[in-house]
Amino acid sequence: MTAPTINRFHRTRLMQIWRSAGWPCKDALEIDLLAAQLVALHTSPEGFETLKLTEDGIRTLAEARQRGVRALSAHDRLGQKFAAHLLASGRIVWRELSLRAVIEGAAPETAPLTPATSNPLWSEDTPASRKAANVWRMARPDLFSVRNTTVPAYLQPMVHEIKYSRADLLSDLRHEAKRQAYQWLCEECYYVFPAGVAEAGEVPEHFGIWVLHGGLDDGRFELLRPARHASCTLPFAVWMALCKATPLRSEEELAQAHLGEPSTGGL
Repeated sequence: MTAPTINRFHRTRLMQIWRSAGWPCKDALEIDLLAAQLVALHTSPEGFETLKLTEDGIRTLAEARQRGVRALSAHDRLGQKFAAHLLASGRIVWRELSLRAVIEGAAPETAPLTPATSNPLWSEDTPASRKAANVWRMARPDLFSVRNTTVPAYLQPMVHEIKYSRADLLSDLRHEAKRQAYQWLCEECYYVFPAGVAEAGEVPEHFGIWVLHGGLDDGRFELLRPARHASCTLPFAVWMALCKATPLRSEEELAQAHLGEPSTGGL
């Protein structure tokens, strides 16, 4: 018999079996996995059937994971690692959202205006003429997150920009409008980069800094400098973007989903 061709759907099912108790679905995918000897069927003394990965099944998952790791750039791997750090702290995280933000500048007459109370870039003594002079632009922060809470005042929206290289960081620092857009969207804005990429004094003082000590696989993050807090009420356009996007999920949440267990979160 010709061995079945193993594709990404088979590998996804393998991962689901690995993360779960192994209760069989008895569908076509499992027939292929059994025929390829990537899983084995076990029957308990009570007559309950379960599936377990064989050595070949584990090897198949490990090889797929290594191919995925190699395919990711160092920037993406650093972003994934810090996203996991945020998820572990109980935050809801989105990657690479496209969000409309206001920056200071000459705006068309038809440009929508946002109340001054919702823009952290405006202060009480900002002239009315400058409050009206704003322009909308698209911002695409690497990581956008809020606290897992039911109280709007406790959301604490944050932006984290991932910069793996010094050249990438310096290029970003030259774009004032881009940084203003980040600030308009959140209460705290951070740069995340490996230790040694830049000194704290090279980053504008209102931005916080996280640095990675060690490698992308086993390194640890250190808060080098907290960001300056600024009051921010999320605009309706941001809420709509969040509703349309899918937040990242932790490994624990994915495992609970495969097991059919409800995911819990603190307020």
